[in-house]
Amino acid sequence: MKHEFEYQYELISRGAVEMLPEQEFKERLKKSIDEDKPLRVKQGFDPTAPDIHIGHTVGIRKLRQFQELGHQIVLIVGDYTALVGDPSGRSATRPQLSHEKIMENAKTYQQQFFKILDESKTEIHHNGDWFSQMSFKDILELASKFTVARMLERDDFDKRYKAGNPISIHELYYPLMQAYDSVAIKADVEIGATEQKFNLLTGREIQIDYGISPQVVLTLPVLVGLDGQNRMSKSTGNYIGIDEPPGEIFGKVMSIPDNLIYSYFELATDVSMEELSKIKEQLGDKKTNPMILKKRLAETLVRMYHSPAEAIKAREEFERVFSKKELPEEISEFDCRDYGGEVWIIKLMTDSGLAASGSEARRLIRGGGVSIDGKKIDDENAKIALSDNLMLKVGKRRFLRLKYQ
Repeated sequence: MKHEFEYQYELISRGAVEMLPEQEFKERLKKSIDEDKPLRVKQGFDPTAPDIHIGHTVGIRKLRQFQELGHQIVLIVGDYTALVGDPSGRSATRPQLSHEKIMENAKTYQQQFFKILDESKTEIHHNGDWFSQMSFKDILELASKFTVARMLERDDFDKRYKAGNPISIHELYYPLMQAYDSVAIKADVEIGATEQKFNLLTGREIQIDYGISPQVVLTLPVLVGLDGQNRMSKSTGNYIGIDEPPGEIFGKVMSIPDNLIYSYFELATDVSMEELSKIKEQLGDKKTNPMILKKRLAETLVRMYHSPAEAIKAREEFERVFSKKELPEEISEFDCRDYGGEVWIIKLMTDSGLAASGSEARRLIRGGGVSIDGKKIDDENAKIALSDNLMLKVGKRRFLRLKYQ
């Protein structure tokens, strides 16, 4: 049997990109085990959208691993950092949300967090708890601990500055605010995506300035979305939401490129290290049909966020519809009577929920993925003449029966 330290280190390392500083992390972990004193492991989330997708769960699942090892998980709901908007990976200033909208999104976030984490063992804070109490003098003190030159070392800001793109003063506060969260809750470890590295390391520096032992940093990869190229994001429509119906999750997984199968298993599921090794071996064998592993991945994710019975049902439905070219057994209906005799296709798709936004609807039409009664729609400005029982199909797996009587 492996020594406890080796076991914990191997599990925590799974899927990680960097541990910074690695030796310090090992020492902190070993001391935690020897003294039976759990590490305080932090991750922050800005509720800028109402739903969580499996890209978000890469970090949440890592928190779950820490939690199962006996460490204390501390979630920071960034109701105040969300007012600024994380500039990581951004080429322009984020639009500001109202605090009311942020808090509305935060409620959904918290419900979805606990599909993965054990709520009874999770400490949760809103960073507005401390930022709303800070005086302007406190804010100036925080700002004094970092230089503009140091801030412009950040890749996002550096590129925007050199390109002559505007950088708002409030954006410069974001890394400092995230760092102060670590001061407020005395984090031992903070995790985040690779693009968060600057923010995470700023946390170490600011903790030292406030006389607190600096956190160690664990960075995780950004999950690539369904298109196989860009990061998973709701705004680009290439995401799998954990609250989506079983059939939708299954179908979306089946659409991913084969080269994402392993990373999805590694970062987004609960399969064991031994199973991961077998999956890697199978993917390297030219005799293996990737479709078999993709179905297993899809079934695994549906089981995780719904149930084993729903996972089996989703697989059977997928095979019936796509292997046998049949319609689904259950097709949702949408009442179109309020539209009059015709409706703009973009409005129909967004109102019915088959597209999250007008931009996603346009992308689907341009990609040839929208049809009415088998006739492809290739005009974004098309008006649909309505009649009862028209079949709207979006992509390969979304069907909707239009009711007009």
